Amino acid sequence: MSLTVEACSSCSKDMDFEENNVASKKNENLASAVDGEGKKEEEKEKLGRCLSELSLDDEEEEEGEADNLLDLGPQVTLKDQLEKDKDDESLRRWKEQLLGSVDLNSVGDKLEPDVNILSLSIISPGRADIVLPMPVVPNSKGVWFTLKEGSSYKLKFTFFVSNNIVSGLRYINTVWKTGVRVDRTKEMLGTFSPQLEPYTYETPEETTPVGLFARGSYSARTKFIDDDEKCYLEINYTFDIRRDWPSIVAPLQGA
Repeated sequence: MSLTVEACSSCSKDMDFEENNVASKKNENLASAVDGEGKKEEEKEKLGRCLSELSLDDEEEEEGEADNLLDLGPQVTLKDQLEKDKDDESLRRWKEQLLGSVDLNSVGDKLEPDVNILSLSIISPGRADIVLPMPVVPNSKGVWFTLKEGSSYKLKFTFFVSNNIVSGLRYINTVWKTGVRVDRTKEMLGTFSPQLEPYTYETPEETTPVGLFARGSYSARTKFIDDDEKCYLEINYTFDIRRDWPSIVAPLQGA
């Protein structure tokens, strides 16, 4: 009889121990779930702060560029430029070389230079040039162009300068993916005088990124500005990076 009582007492203790273990594990799982949710919220907050900081960086960078402008002095017309220091033979020859064959009669007395971007092209070895006519006319999907991942390419600009000398013309391109800035390029094109023929400029060769996270749609903003921060063109557009080049649809015969 006593053995039976002892056995029942032992069973009761074992059951209490198991119930305590189960309750302890439930509490641990609940605490782990709460910690997991807390970590997710912290990650969301960190991501939000990062996106806000990137946006602020873009704004501060543009504001900093405006604050660091050089004072180039008052602009003068081309005729006045030639009249200045006309007794200095070396300066006169340098100015004539800079201006080239510009027709001063067609320029007149205009102070502000004008730059007209005629076309933008993407050059990739072994491929026909992708000519992006101006003004921007995206296709029905809103995508201006598509590039293959891991492909080499460079940009070619064709532009016309009139009225006066444009100083420090540069190209600025900013790219975002899913709202996060992934690239910012600044390219100094140079100083150009008015001429009858358009100028052509090619950027150094670059390579598109590769991989699952590199593929997809991007948004971008391109600007052409000078040393006075005068903007001659600003384009907002989208483009894709895909596994392969887009197929070219042949025109229908007899259409």
